[in-house]
Amino acid sequence: MPAYELTGLDGKVAVITGAGRMRSIGRPVAVELARAGANIVLTGTGRSPDRYPDDEKAAGWRDIESVAEEIEAVGGQTHPIVSDVRDPQAVDALVASTMERFGRVDIVVNNAGAARGDDRRPVVDMDVDTWENVLGTNLTGTFLMCRAFGRVLIDQGRGGSIINMSSIAGKLYPENTAAYASSKAAIQALTASMSREVAPSGIRVNAICPGVIDTARMDDIDAIERGDTWNEMVADRIPLGRAGTGEDIAHMTVYLCSDQGAWITGQAYNVDGGTVTTG
Repeated sequence: MPAYELTGLDGKVAVITGAGRMRSIGRPVAVELARAGANIVLTGTGRSPDRYPDDEKAAGWRDIESVAEEIEAVGGQTHPIVSDVRDPQAVDALVASTMERFGRVDIVVNNAGAARGDDRRPVVDMDVDTWENVLGTNLTGTFLMCRAFGRVLIDQGRGGSIINMSSIAGKLYPENTAAYASSKAAIQALTASMSREVAPSGIRVNAICPGVIDTARMDDIDAIERGDTWNEMVADRIPLGRAGTGEDIAHMTVYLCSDQGAWITGQAYNVDGGTVTTG
C-alpha cells in the first residue's frame, strides 16, 4: 500500500518571513515546504553576527544564507532576501523581487515577530515605543504582507494560501503580555476577516497558534541551563509533557498549504500540546 502523501506543493513558490534563526519556527517551515516540493523565498532582518546566540556562533551560522543551503540540499530553489515587514516600501520591494526571481507566488507564511523583551510587563509600566514596536512588527507587518501579496494572489487567479503565525497568547491573554497578546489576537481577527474577502478568488487564509516552542526566543527563560524554571513551566502548562518544536508548527503549515487542506480557511489552529483545549 502506498504511503499517504500531502500533494499540490510541487513547483509552488512560498514566501516565509522571519526565517533566519537556527532554532526557530521559520527555518523548519521553510525546509519542510521545500521538502514537499516548493521553492522558497526566505526573508530575515539581516542581523549582525554579534547578535547571534552562542549556539549560532558556534555553528558558523549565516542567517537566511544558512537556511538557503538547507533548502537547496533537499532539492528546492531559494531566494534569500533581507527585508523589513514593518516597512511598506520594503514589502513592495519583496513582492517585486519574488516575481522577478520566480514569476509567481502561491504561499505566504507571515512568521516574523518582535523578540521577547521589555514588553513583558504590566500595561501601566509599558512605554509607548515598546508597545508600538510589538504591534508594528507582529500585526502591522502581517497586515502589510497580507495586503501586498494578497493583491498578487488575486491578480494571478490561481488561488493560494496565506498562513499567519499567531499564538495561544492571543486566546489566553496572560498577564504581563498585553502588547504581545493583543497583537496575536488581532492577527486572528485579520485572518478571519481576510479569509472571507479572498475566498471567492480561491485563496485560503489561516492562522496557527503555537504554544510553548523550544526556540531561541525562549532563551531568556532559564537561559543558563534550562533547569527547574523551564521544566516546571513545561510540566505546568503542557498536558503532553514536552515543549513543541519548530517542526511541529512546520507540519501543520505544510498540511494547510497542501491539496489536503484545500477546504480549510478562516481558522486559528492551536498547536500547543494540549495547553488550550477549546477555541
